[in-house]
Amino acid sequence: MNLLETDFSQNIFAALTSQPAQLENLSNNALSNGIDLYGKEDYKGAVKEFKRSIGLAPNSEYSSAASNYMANAYLKLDDMDNAVKTYKAAIKLNPLDDASHIKLGNLYYSEEQYEEAEQEYEEAVKINPDAVNYYSLGQSHLATGRLGDAENIFNKVKNLAPENANGAYGLGLVRSKQERFDDAVAFFEEAIRKKKDFYDAYAEIGYAYSDMGLMDDAQKMVDFLENKDPGLADTLSRYMYKVDPPRIEFPFSSSTFGYTMPKNTSVSALDSYLEAPGASKSFTMEFVFSKEMDKASVENKFNWSINRSTQNGPGQAYNFGMPINSTEVNISLLPNNIFYDEESLTAVVSFTIKQNEAGDGTIDPSHIEFKFSGNDSFGLKMDPKGDQFTGFSGVV
Repeated sequence: MNLLETDFSQNIFAALTSQPAQLENLSNNALSNGIDLYGKEDYKGAVKEFKRSIGLAPNSEYSSAASNYMANAYLKLDDMDNAVKTYKAAIKLNPLDDASHIKLGNLYYSEEQYEEAEQEYEEAVKINPDAVNYYSLGQSHLATGRLGDAENIFNKVKNLAPENANGAYGLGLVRSKQERFDDAVAFFEEAIRKKKDFYDAYAEIGYAYSDMGLMDDAQKMVDFLENKDPGLADTLSRYMYKVDPPRIEFPFSSSTFGYTMPKNTSVSALDSYLEAPGASKSFTMEFVFSKEMDKASVENKFNWSINRSTQNGPGQAYNFGMPINSTEVNISLLPNNIFYDEESLTAVVSFTIKQNEAGDGTIDPSHIEFKFSGNDSFGLKMDPKGDQFTGFSGVV
């Protein structure tokens, strides 16, 4: 080989070996341009630069970052399909990159496509069975209702990373799903011991207390979180409101029925119109509920009953448990109609009292029991400890 041929070969070799480095440099420049455009919220322009970055050096270290940014840019453009395609393309370029499977799984999870997310997390675990990937898989098992599998996975997380809080936290979530709330609280407390600022665990304790009906304890979690993570505190507070059974709070004084009047009250004392024998008069009771109620449920008269009290506490029975006089009048078991005001959470219950034919009717207003058995706007039934009212006992 002469000197000319040698120089030519060396030049060709230098050109070939320098080309990948040049392409990677161009790829990095495109990635940087795309990030700048992304920061300026020019997501369409950013996508073009990220595509160029990947195309210039698909197997470089910049390709993965460009794919991730491009998927996020598509999400900003509300283009879920192309975001998914971006991650799938990244996986094809590097099938052993567990991070891409995790990112695609997270994307599916955020869209509540839990089975698809589960498949991606399973692939990630096959490639890299570390505690982080297992934790993601456990979360997807929770979402698809595979509680036994989730429990096994979170136990693996605990074994792989015993000092990490995620294993105990995941097991707490499993126990909450199983409605084993005492056990759930114990696991969440274990997670907090390992990570003092694990505020999600504090919130989960609040959810467990709420589901147990321990609203005072749940409120303590809200109070604690208000200064630590206001968003979590607000979400927990809303959940407490949702799951807390509704109660009758109190009657308004504007009720026209004298519900505090004693036994052997003359019917005519309720309203002078009832002095006439056989006369009828409509009265109202206005009740305030503890939360938003289902309007149709409240206004369904068959969800209400009006009776003489049969409570067995001291002095709680109608006429204080004494024999009832022959002059005692009856009230219809059902109201005439009900109106529910959604803004004030107030129900106006109308009913009729009729004087007897002798005009000497009597009644024990403070022991007339008004009871509601409907539900709130979330479908919850009334709290049995707050679904009825008498003037003598109050709300019980």
